[in-house]
Amino acid sequence: MARIVGVNLPSNKRVEYALPYIFGIGLKRSRDILTQAKIDFDKRVHGLTDQEVAMIEKLAQQYMVEGDLRKEITLNIKRLQEVGSYRGMRHRRGLPVRGQRTKTNARTRKGPRKKGGAIALKKKVTKK
Repeated sequence: MARIVGVNLPSNKRVEYALPYIFGIGLKRSRDILTQAKIDFDKRVHGLTDQEVAMIEKLAQQYMVEGDLRKEITLNIKRLQEVGSYRGMRHRRGLPVRGQRTKTNARTRKGPRKKGGAIALKKKVTKK
């Protein structure tokens, strides 16, 4: 099992599809890295030599990946919230940020439906 940029890559997968396990590396960037390193896309992770792993790690570190990328994204969201922008307010309230509708759908961001709408309207029965 190869460890690149602090992530253990699955050893039985092809390198091309194992590299996207690293946060910040997608399939396109994975293919770019392998092309620069002159490594065959069909090669399995367990078949990589130590030199090839070192070369992939060196090329992957040229991009912002894993912890640095997560930190930058978090700081960008905090900045939007502090400025008081519309996008920042949507982040703070846990609502969709990119203009999606919320009357229906948006359950992933809003969470499960709230109960108790009809119960609150019932009259309380008092004993006489």
